[in-house]
Amino acid sequence: MGWVVLGLLVVLALWLLASYNGLVSMNQRANQAFADIDVQLKQRHDLIPNLVETVKGYATHEKDTLDAVIKARNTAISAHGPEAQAEAEKGLSGALGRLIALSEAYPDLKANTNFLDLQAQLGNIEDKLAAARRFFNSAVGEFNAATQAIPGVFFARSLGFVQRAFFDVGETARAQLDKAPDVKF
Repeated sequence: MGWVVLGLLVVLALWLLASYNGLVSMNQRANQAFADIDVQLKQRHDLIPNLVETVKGYATHEKDTLDAVIKARNTAISAHGPEAQAEAEKGLSGALGRLIALSEAYPDLKANTNFLDLQAQLGNIEDKLAAARRFFNSAVGEFNAATQAIPGVFFARSLGFVQRAFFDVGETARAQLDKAPDVKF
């Protein structure tokens, strides 16, 4: 009888250990996915000054729009955590949309190869960023589900595993992310 109880305790301990290790692994996967978002955001943030400088040469009296883009970029760079970054990136996406829309008013700018190249790079980064966000949200969803399901629900919170926030860009930005970037010639 003692061996049976000891065997059950060993099986229970192994099951809890495997569950704990699974939570650690899922948490690390979510951390890695968030780091991937950071990489794409850094590329996006690095590209924006070049785009603004190119537009400046053609649209000198559009200073307010250019200043708004730079301000939104600086806010986005200083944001930390999924919720703060998502909010800052929502503002930056709106400002970038207004900047790209300026090209319609300036035919010479629309024809500028440097501007077109930067616009294409920005579209490529936006696609990669959308994929990184989807991967992060998937990893967070898997982690959150594991902390709410049995056996995680019994010990996850007491071991420091708390629900993680999704990278939510908001309804307006979500609609823009769902469609391909619009590059016009």
